[in-house]
Amino acid sequence: MNEPNKRPIVIGVTGGSGSGKTTVSRKIFDELSAYSIMILQQDSYYNDQADMTMAQRDAVNYDHPMAFDYDLLIKQLKQLLAYQTIKKPVYDYQSKTRSSRTIDQPPREVIILEGILILDDARLRDLMDIKVFVDTDDDIRLIRRIRRDMNERGRSLDSVINQYLSTVKPMYHQFVEPTKRYADIIVPEGGQNQVAIDLLTTKARSILRRRGGHQIDDNQDATI
Repeated sequence: MNEPNKRPIVIGVTGGSGSGKTTVSRKIFDELSAYSIMILQQDSYYNDQADMTMAQRDAVNYDHPMAFDYDLLIKQLKQLLAYQTIKKPVYDYQSKTRSSRTIDQPPREVIILEGILILDDARLRDLMDIKVFVDTDDDIRLIRRIRRDMNERGRSLDSVINQYLSTVKPMYHQFVEPTKRYADIIVPEGGQNQVAIDLLTTKARSILRRRGGHQIDDNQDATI
């Protein structure tokens, strides 16, 4: 049974697509790996679109807040905060809908919540202890997105650029960038900013000590 004041710490990491938020999340993960830790990605919580045709799925704006199932994300994050195991959804980028498969995710002392729009919903913000915005120039984000989508997701150059110009960039300026005002820490240069990483992890350790967090003997409880 957990002590009344003991609760996992939630670190929210956001920024535009290709901003380096994943690198920042992994650096925080590595710095705090002495504790049981996990990364929970908002991308896992795209809406279930099984009832839509592929043409309809292709037409969805995946950079709009309505593309995400916030209710499920908030529900499962609350379960993790109550030290309950969740069945985390798996999103299939090829079929552009949620897979029938789920992943059993046990609770951890440190939860890194990563995604482009995690600060857009006040209910989600209220569950975070530290809110981080990774701020990176548009051109750099575009180059990173091209490399990722072509190498990891089998996309063509034209399709990546067309999506960026039609939805990714305008949605960033309409929905993602405005959430910067909710951040506790703004990190320029992404994962290369070691000073910001040190400040973040120092604050996280302070919260963990206050809540009675215990270090683990090895990394077996760490989960990405």
